[in-house]
Amino acid sequence: MLVLLPPSEGKAASGRGAPLKPESLSLPGLAAAREDVLSELVELCAGDEEKAREVLGLSEGLRGEVAKNTELHTAGTRPAGEIYTGVLYDALGLASLDAAAKRRAARSLLVFSGLWGAVRVTDRIPSYRCSMGVRLPGLGALGAHWRAPMAQVLPEAAGDGLVLDLRSAAYAAAWKPKGDVAARTASVRVLHAPTRKVVSHFNKATKGRIVRGLLTAGIAPKDPADLVVALRDLGYTVEEQAPARTGSPWTLDVLVDEVH
Repeated sequence: MLVLLPPSEGKAASGRGAPLKPESLSLPGLAAAREDVLSELVELCAGDEEKAREVLGLSEGLRGEVAKNTELHTAGTRPAGEIYTGVLYDALGLASLDAAAKRRAARSLLVFSGLWGAVRVTDRIPSYRCSMGVRLPGLGALGAHWRAPMAQVLPEAAGDGLVLDLRSAAYAAAWKPKGDVAARTASVRVLHAPTRKVVSHFNKATKGRIVRGLLTAGIAPKDPADLVVALRDLGYTVEEQAPARTGSPWTLDVLVDEVH
């Protein structure tokens, strides 16, 4: 099973570990595309601060994020699973998983990123600010920048098992599973049952709980239909929509009564 996660906008501070070693990151097929983004981002932020803030979509109160990006080559690092914070990651609670569940997380979780493309939760990275929606002056829109290298690398990473897609729309645009991989992909939405609407906070929290439940129980569904059974066994109300045509992903709606 491969679980695709969005990053978090908020991030923990860079750690005290050794600086970034790009060659150590997972998915080495993304290395050249990573270097292109990293180089331009550092150059942009080391130059005109106001332009950098505009490009990155940062408010006045987040001006310090520009300075942080200038130090990406030298800042300390920590595992990506510690860098990413926020509602989904709080609910997932990687640090409190038992040893076996942590090993499963290391194998199966893949976090998408405007800067790195995608990383494992064990990859050591510095704290940064660069969302997938950013359009860099030289490279252009990052979602488009990542499509070709992702198309080369992700099918192999997906293997022959289930792909559980929990990404938000901006990150989903960077890679859309096709063919056989798409047929094994389940995109999950979390809806407030009475209104059938997505509410951001409990959408993220429920996705984090879903992943934690699967990791803790040691459940690795082989395909979307198997995932539906697993989620129901974990106590979730699930409505599945099988793809209308061959080679398209499934859509699973997880219905939640209480917003929390």
